[in-house]
Amino acid sequence: MNLAHHPKKRLEIIVEAPALHRVLEALDKAEVSGYTVLPALEGRGNHGGWNRDDSFNNATNMVCVVCITSEHRAEAVVEAVYAIVKRQIGVLSMSDVTVVRPEHF
Repeated sequence: MNLAHHPKKRLEIIVEAPALHRVLEALDKAEVSGYTVLPALEGRGNHGGWNRDDSFNNATNMVCVVCITSEHRAEAVVEAVYAIVKRQIGVLSMSDVTVVRPEHF
């Protein structure tokens, strides 16, 4: 089987859990067709290491949102999400991917 590959953009957003609803609202407003939210368990950043188990409450937990979108929509999504992430602890990355079912994105 020889499936066609279609270029898309993959966004990964790591942000503090209290900002999650604002990130998801931005994705919905930008008409991103879908996303997945994952718990971030442990990491290291500019301020050192952190661990979800050391957290006292949800306010210090981190989550990772992953979505794939069209190239023409990606820039608007990045701008909207960056406006949120720049005020929070968080990371926003975008990479090139290919998909075999472009109608889903």
